[in-house]
Amino acid sequence: MKKNITVIKGDGIGPEIVNEALKVLSAIEVKYNHSFQYTEVLMGGSSIDVHGVPLCEEALETARNADAVLLGSIGGNTDTSPWYQLAPNIRPEAGLLKIRKELGLFANLRPAFLYDELKEACVLKTELIDGGFDMMIMRELTGGLYFGERNTQEENGVMVARDSMSYSETEITRIAKRAFDIALKRSKKVCSVDKANVLDTSRLWRKVVNEVSKDYPNVTLEHMLVDNCAMQLVKNPKQFDVILTENMFGDILSDEASMITGSIGMLPSASLREDSFGMYEPSHGSAPDIAGQDIESHCYYSKCSYDATLFI
Repeated sequence: MKKNITVIKGDGIGPEIVNEALKVLSAIEVKYNHSFQYTEVLMGGSSIDVHGVPLCEEALETARNADAVLLGSIGGNTDTSPWYQLAPNIRPEAGLLKIRKELGLFANLRPAFLYDELKEACVLKTELIDGGFDMMIMRELTGGLYFGERNTQEENGVMVARDSMSYSETEITRIAKRAFDIALKRSKKVCSVDKANVLDTSRLWRKVVNEVSKDYPNVTLEHMLVDNCAMQLVKNPKQFDVILTENMFGDILSDEASMITGSIGMLPSASLREDSFGMYEPSHGSAPDIAGQDIESHCYYSKCSYDATLFI
């Protein structure tokens, strides 16, 4: 197998993490007789420093023409980094949102698995995690609040900010199908998370998910409000198999799920589109305070894996 891979090492400890991931890929080349060709491009703060924007068109085109993208974490300290003195549309996270949207990466898979060897890193009581847990969070990645219209303006002498959230039936259907397909390969349970008691987008979400579920009679569907889900993750994480949810809720819940495995620095993710193309992240969190020290492998015990780090 021959594949072209675009490599984005990112910021903070991103380059250190990606360099280790490349060693793994090199071992795979040897063991399975594959051939990987790498093309490195910049994104995030490193791209701002060189190109003045978090993702230039040339880098995007390179990623578009690849078979896959290997992505390191991006961003820095939001209080001290000069990147966060820039306009919001040219800060590091703008590049991440752009590459997701432009490449059509609508399905984000975030597994949360507790290894017996790392049970001591879990913050929950032993009786809650005996036997471990194994869940997959399926997050819709190119719609919702993060891609809605936004503005800040003065009205009657007072500054007012607005962010809009919308979801179409098509967007919900395609992510729901992915969740049910994955559940068929696991424990055949889907928990769809929304805020249907308040939000119109969530009421449509629940209606569409119910329709999709009719094509999967062997999969058990449960609906749960997002605030309850946040509580249940720390009360009884073993109850979950596949969690299906929209963009912002998935952002928050996947970070919470990572913490009960030890740290966000323990978890990988895959962002996929309709075909076989995907963007893969070997670890999360740019942890700028420890960048360059080669100590990220020990950070699941430390707050440095998630403080001052960009996770969106």
